Amino acid sequence: MRISHNIIVVENIRILMKLKSFLNFLIHYPLIRLQKKKLKMLNKKLEKALNEQLNMELQSAYIYQSMAAYFEGANFKGFAKWMDLQATEEQEHARKIYDYIFSKGGTVTLTAIDAPKSSWKNAEEVFKDSLGHEQAVTKSIDKIYALARKENDYATEIFLQWFITEQIEEEENVTEIIDKIKLLGVSNTTSMYLLDKELGTRA
Repeated sequence: MRISHNIIVVENIRILMKLKSFLNFLIHYPLIRLQKKKLKMLNKKLEKALNEQLNMELQSAYIYQSMAAYFEGANFKGFAKWMDLQATEEQEHARKIYDYIFSKGGTVTLTAIDAPKSSWKNAEEVFKDSLGHEQAVTKSIDKIYALARKENDYATEIFLQWFITEQIEEEENVTEIIDKIKLLGVSNTTSMYLLDKELGTRA
C-alpha cells in the first residue's frame, strides 16, 4: 500500500509540474505575441539603401584585394599584408549589413561588382585612392543614417553608429600613412622599406 501511495504522490507532482509549465506559457504567450507585433521591419527605402551599402562594402574588399596584389607584385610584403587585412575587414563590414537586413525581415540583393583598378605609379597614389574611396563610403553611410532618422527607424540609427565610428578610424589611418609617405619620400628606398616593415606588423 505504501508503494502504491508513493507512486500516486510522484504522479501528482508530475501533473502539477506540467500544469505549472502550461500556466506559465499562457501567461507569457500574449506578451510574446505583443513583442513580435512591435518589431519594426525595414521599410523599402532603407532596405534598398542598406543593400547598396552592402554591395559597396563588397566592392571595397575587391578594391583592397587589388591593392594588395599590386604591392605583392612590387615586393612590398608589409603594404600587401596591410591591404589584405583591409580587404578582410571590408568583407566583415558587408557581413554585418547582410545579417542586419535579415534580422529586420528584409531581403538581401547582391549586384555585379566592377573590376577594380590594378595599377598605380607608387605607394602614395595607392593610399590616396584608398582615402578617396573611404571618404565615399563615409558619405554613403551618412546618407543612410540621415534616411533612418527621417524614417524614425531608431534601430537602424543605432546599427549605423558603429559604421560611422569605424569610418572615422579608417580615414585617420589612411591619412596617417599618406603623411608618412610624403614625409619620408616615395623615392627614398630605405625609408619605404622601413615603412613597409612597419605596416607588416598589422595584426
